[in-house]
Amino acid sequence: MSVTTPGTSLAPLTHRRVLRIALPIVLSNATVPILGAVDVGVVGQMGEAAPIGAVGIGAIILTTVFWIFGFLRMGTVGLVGQAAGAGDDDEVSAWLTRALMVALAGGIGLILLQWPVFWAAFQMAPASTEVEDLAREYLSIRIWTAPAAISIYALTGWLIAMERTGGVFWIQLVMNGMNIILDFVFVLGFGWGVPGVAIATVIAELSGAALALWLCRDAFARPAWRVWAQVFDRAKLIKMALLNTDILLRSAMLMIIFSSFVFIGARFGDVTLAANEVLIQFMYITAYAMDGFAFAAETLIARAYGRGDPARVRKSALMTGMWGMVICVATALVFALAGPWIIDLMAKDIDVQAAARTYLWWMVAAPLVGCAAWMLDGIFIGAARGRDMRNMMAISFVIYWAAIFVLLPVMGNHGLWAALLISFIARGVTLGVRYPALERGAGG
Repeated sequence: MSVTTPGTSLAPLTHRRVLRIALPIVLSNATVPILGAVDVGVVGQMGEAAPIGAVGIGAIILTTVFWIFGFLRMGTVGLVGQAAGAGDDDEVSAWLTRALMVALAGGIGLILLQWPVFWAAFQMAPASTEVEDLAREYLSIRIWTAPAAISIYALTGWLIAMERTGGVFWIQLVMNGMNIILDFVFVLGFGWGVPGVAIATVIAELSGAALALWLCRDAFARPAWRVWAQVFDRAKLIKMALLNTDILLRSAMLMIIFSSFVFIGARFGDVTLAANEVLIQFMYITAYAMDGFAFAAETLIARAYGRGDPARVRKSALMTGMWGMVICVATALVFALAGPWIIDLMAKDIDVQAAARTYLWWMVAAPLVGCAAWMLDGIFIGAARGRDMRNMMAISFVIYWAAIFVLLPVMGNHGLWAALLISFIARGVTLGVRYPALERGAGG
């Protein structure tokens, strides 16, 4: 039985094909903020502040810890997509097995190391004794699904590489929908409080992982997924380790940039900090809309790379890049026209509203100057060019801190926003400089 859809790699590159890949991702992303709001909302009905803080801190800690393994999603797309483009069904299956092995090892490791991991997290984000006790209870329940939660990265990466993003949509819909329903049942119905939120998420994540495995069943239809001589091929394992390490380092630098943006913004007072937090949500909106087309770039570039077809690589990059630019221009226009109304909807404090309006134009500019970086990330992921991503991010990282050093004393919070946007520009320019080499690499 063939793992790849017959003719998919040879199918013409059309706008319809790009949209078929992208739109399910955009729709699935729309369910993410709803779940967060419900988690907070149901414990808020308990009438106490501590449960809200506990769920918030616990969710952030686990999201951050699990995010460390986000490289599995990106790395799997590139490696599986290239194998599919080359018509190597055995490697399409074997790459998924390798990724799942990493996920299972990482999940088991987190379970075994949960106490030092949580201790370190609370040292960095201290809370009151009551909040910390409730958060630990939440974490002690949710940590047991670490293998399943991390495996979902690998499984969704495989589905994206196979252009089955409709499956990703259903995984998110089932997980988040079940989580929301069980939140109401366990917290409001049974009165289980914070543990009820954790148990709801555990059941949802296990269900999501089971559904993802079923959707990836084609990978297990060929014996190659358990031919251990092939799965443990030394050269393939080294290739996977190097790629994943490069992506991890790149992502860590990006996380430091965004975390430092929040921490540095806190120096300018609570009002400015709140205004920055409101505006950064605009960027998340852009990211949710952009993800679908970045993912389309990943899988189409990977397949073209696997075929060894530089012309198809260029066409894939141009076509998905065009859609990415459309989304960025559209979001910039929405922010420019409706930004003040969105700010008033998100913040009721008059001072925060006024401060956010002062800095709104930086957020209007962000999609326009960041589009190239975001789309090129998808292109380089598809080509499995992790080293370029790491190195160009390192250059952008240094430029960001140089901009902070120069602009912050002169421009204050405006300088902070300028430095963030400069880092976007730097990443787009440096990756753009490396793009010709990427295209040549497709030809062998």
